[in-house]
Amino acid sequence: MEQLMSEEEKKQQNIDQELEKSETSEESQAKSHGEILKEQICEGKKIYTLSTSSVLISSLTAGLELGFSYMMLCSVFFHFSDSFSEDTLFKLIALVYPLGFILVVLGQSILFTEQTSLLTLPVLNRKHSLMSLLRIWGLVILGNLIGGWLIGLVLFWIGPELGIFEAETVVTIGEHVAHFSLPVILVSAILAGWMMGLLSWLVTSSKDTVSRIIIIFLITATMAFVGLHHSIIGNIEVFGAYLLGTDISLGRYLWVQSTALIGNAIGGAFFVALLKYRAFVNNVN
Repeated sequence: MEQLMSEEEKKQQNIDQELEKSETSEESQAKSHGEILKEQICEGKKIYTLSTSSVLISSLTAGLELGFSYMMLCSVFFHFSDSFSEDTLFKLIALVYPLGFILVVLGQSILFTEQTSLLTLPVLNRKHSLMSLLRIWGLVILGNLIGGWLIGLVLFWIGPELGIFEAETVVTIGEHVAHFSLPVILVSAILAGWMMGLLSWLVTSSKDTVSRIIIIFLITATMAFVGLHHSIIGNIEVFGAYLLGTDISLGRYLWVQSTALIGNAIGGAFFVALLKYRAFVNNVN
């Protein structure tokens, strides 16, 4: 057992040494796999050092800021409802869907789906425990959901008052998100979590703000165009249909939300964090 532990420790030491060798590339050069991984692990470790209140406030802010995406997609859906079919409208909103994500990512608020893989990497690198990961995931999810509920309540009232959308718009969008079977929502959410993990990885790989905006736009617009389930903005969408409509029960809302969260977590933690990390480790060993 002692020899086995020493072998594991030796492997971990080799991994850490290789990460340390991943020096910052020149401005004209693309970042290496090791350099991106090192930055992701360092950024993830910083979040673990934040106080509980700081994590909650930052994640609540992210939930609030995603509300601007929701405001825009409801507005586009409402104002173009006489010009396009409903199916076309659900594709058209992909053009405005990225707004909140751009605000969140560039503003460095803590969004669960973007940070899922980022927070998993320090655990894979044996710098933090699985329990600490589950704890911080719980804090981030709680903050994101509360932020979504708060901004949703504001928008459900101010939207009709300003004439930018109606309650019927809120219900139509929410029911569209929630009407799929739970297995479909789970797989859809896994794909969305995978893409959001890649978004985090690609944003770290880029060296200027314009490139980051393009990356965020392309990935989140793709998610919206094909209708993948994102647990945080989807929380606002289905919550609105539950409050203002009659077809979405509390139980249905909770099932859809829980399934989307689980799927997003699997997509980010397994398909991005684990695979990217193992690719680097296999190259070292």
